[in-house]
Amino acid sequence: MGSELYFTKDHELVRKAVRDFVNREINPYVDEWEAQGIAPLHDLFKKMGDLGFLGIRFPEKYGGEGLDYWYETVVMEELARIYCGGIPMAVAVQMSMATPAIHEFGSEYLKETYLKPALKGDMVSAIAVTEPDAGSDVAAIKTFARKDGNAYVLNGSKTYITNGTQADFLTLLARTSEEPGYHSFSLFVVPTHLPGFHISKKLDKMGMRSSDTAELYFDDMRIPAENLIGSEGQGFIHQMMQFQHERFAVLPLTYVSAREIIDETVAYLKGRIVFGKPLIKKQVLRHRLAEWLSGIECLKQLTYHIVRMKMAGQDVSKEISMGKLFGGNLINKIMDGCLQMHGGMGFMNEMRVSRAFRDSRLMSIGAGASEVMSDVIAKLEGY
Repeated sequence: MGSELYFTKDHELVRKAVRDFVNREINPYVDEWEAQGIAPLHDLFKKMGDLGFLGIRFPEKYGGEGLDYWYETVVMEELARIYCGGIPMAVAVQMSMATPAIHEFGSEYLKETYLKPALKGDMVSAIAVTEPDAGSDVAAIKTFARKDGNAYVLNGSKTYITNGTQADFLTLLARTSEEPGYHSFSLFVVPTHLPGFHISKKLDKMGMRSSDTAELYFDDMRIPAENLIGSEGQGFIHQMMQFQHERFAVLPLTYVSAREIIDETVAYLKGRIVFGKPLIKKQVLRHRLAEWLSGIECLKQLTYHIVRMKMAGQDVSKEISMGKLFGGNLINKIMDGCLQMHGGMGFMNEMRVSRAFRDSRLMSIGAGASEVMSDVIAKLEGY
């Protein structure tokens, strides 16, 4: 596979450790968690934290491993081998969505109190940005945090919150001013044990069923002022930077899970005899598979290029947006096509391809819809 071009023996040791963990501690239980609509994240994250998987790229000072972006890529590639999308998504929230802003902009107090336990797996985190009336248009957020002495009083609601029913804290974006413009938002760490926090409901989703997703409600919830991440009015900028970590995490999950389902589909086509010949002999199917594999390789190489850029400290906003756009569209096409190749079997819920089809549909919606990514790319090109 030419992986030694990018990965050393040390990277491969981490890869093997994550793969063994997935096969031992996750895949045997996926069907059960999917049926229950929730996974035991406190238990699972603790095991992962003990092995150092959650903090792979964070400094050792905060309970991380202090390793580079290549190691993070290895971890995400192996999490993509989990037999569902919900668990990798829950882990990605902990590693790449709720914690980077605390590390990059948070005070020492916040790092000690929230980042450290999150990386060790002692706390489950969630990212709370989306609202019933504000999804892609982040600037439309209404949830308000009003300063009152040494606290902020939080009112409003958030929706589609991954890990939302189990989270010990949320990294939450709220308005702190009625003024128009991007400097009216601030980012907070919101501990969910404080009075005024309510889980309105656990949401029922088409896919990603093992991942609990919640609608949350804040009613005069007082959060300590020291839980502000960075300075007031900088939250929007901090969150935009955090989105880049989030979108990057999706890329390895996309190209590896797509390849896994293609391999499973090929095995099915080899064993399925139609009109006296295995289905894999049909040129139309082989050509389709070849085209998909080419797309997967393109996405993988773009991802590795992004890693090299990140290692060199360059801005990767455009490249990550391109990867997200390309990957979301590609995986929808692949999962749909693989399901079709399974015929009637593909329509059965017990088949992995059926779950992959449902789970992967989120890739072009979540963490920035394809249409938003297209807008971002056009803007960065100056159009």
